[in-house]
Amino acid sequence: MSQAVTRSATPSGPGLLASLDPLLREWLPRQRWFAGKGRPVTGFSLVAATELLPSDGKLGLYHLLLRAHQPLAPVQGQVPHPGDCYQLLIGVREALPPRLAPALIGHVHDGPLAGRTVYEALYDPRPAEVLLEALRTQARIGGLRFERRDEIRTDLVPRVVTAEQSNSSVVYGDTFILKLLRRVLPGVNPDLELPLALAREGCPRVPPPTAWMTAEVAEESYVLGVLQPFVQGAADGWELALRQLAKGEDFSSQARALGRATAEVHTALARALPTVTLAHLQLQSLVDGMTERLAAAAQAVPALGPYVPGLRSAFEALADLSAEGHTWTAQRIHGDLHLGQCLRSPSGRWSLIDFEGEPAKPLAERRMAQPVVRDVAGMLRSFDYAAHSAGGPPAPGWAAACRAAYCSGYAEVSGSDPRTDPVLLRAYETDKAVYEVLYEARNRPDWLPVPLSAVRRLAAGAEAEAR
Repeated sequence: MSQAVTRSATPSGPGLLASLDPLLREWLPRQRWFAGKGRPVTGFSLVAATELLPSDGKLGLYHLLLRAHQPLAPVQGQVPHPGDCYQLLIGVREALPPRLAPALIGHVHDGPLAGRTVYEALYDPRPAEVLLEALRTQARIGGLRFERRDEIRTDLVPRVVTAEQSNSSVVYGDTFILKLLRRVLPGVNPDLELPLALAREGCPRVPPPTAWMTAEVAEESYVLGVLQPFVQGAADGWELALRQLAKGEDFSSQARALGRATAEVHTALARALPTVTLAHLQLQSLVDGMTERLAAAAQAVPALGPYVPGLRSAFEALADLSAEGHTWTAQRIHGDLHLGQCLRSPSGRWSLIDFEGEPAKPLAERRMAQPVVRDVAGMLRSFDYAAHSAGGPPAPGWAAACRAAYCSGYAEVSGSDPRTDPVLLRAYETDKAVYEVLYEARNRPDWLPVPLSAVRRLAAGAEAEAR
């Protein structure tokens, strides 16, 4: 075992956070994975700090769990939000070599690191090697815990994935990929829980966890990262769809195969974990949530206003069916399924990745049993996004063909075609489109016409169904 993973956690001193504070206030909000964009950071509090490499040497390395405090409008009866907790890996050097310039956080002027340069350590091979060695040796360093199911080689060269994503990833020698969660919450994280359950079921559609990293802090456990096999040469579904769209090629055969893969995962999850029946009270609660999200989105995005009655009728139709005695089965699902969460290997095999669900939602909500059609609706919306994003005019016929093929492929494996329950499917697709309108209005206004076009279609369809 190397010196890096046998060290015990070293107290970092009360001045560490104070010395990093002004640098992090500038750097943290610029990161793609920072969830609090648009609101100033008013301060930080340290949840945990662990020294992985001594900071008085040529290269130091700190692992921090840091809570960022940002002002929120007070809501009567609600407990004030304590601030999001982020996982940071801070490298410490006298000066950065040119290859690490993109990783710069800043130069420290005060405190225990005065005169040193701090940076995002994942860009540096040595700190990335420290993490892999800790996983390989199942190290215990302060509150950090490293576990593994399978053997890990020692000769794997790391490289950080520079593509924008909501977390951070390091690839080790085209053999493994380590996904490090950035915004972390205490509790059971589905990004580890569900792939482990699927691995026990022998489901080949999801890369099985090789190892994982957690933290124990004040009797609470945080999942920090998961190491999985790297699918070498794979293309994600979004990139593949856009390439084929740009060339005017059909994607429906891929969509059908992706539908089969989704159904295989859903079937395995239903075997591995409990299912429940949603009766009237549960469905009414579900519909109430959809209706509330619609009202909030319409208040924030005035362009949504004219379509609210039609959209609301999609939810009301589901409530009416429930009141008549219809029930639905709910189970664990992916939770945030779209083309970017799917990988196609060079052999043509589809895999599903990233099971953490929607990061903005509480863990308890992400772990709730839900109808599988929620995942289906997410994928249908993703085909629509691709059709509007290929650089030319929208390709509605392309999206319609993909949607039909995906549902057909799903039915081939599951025995149930999502289109045979149109009220449930429309309600979930409407809920997803409303979410997209709010997201795009806040983050990518130029993309707002994409979900608004779906809103128009869904509102008109719901009104026609009601008539």
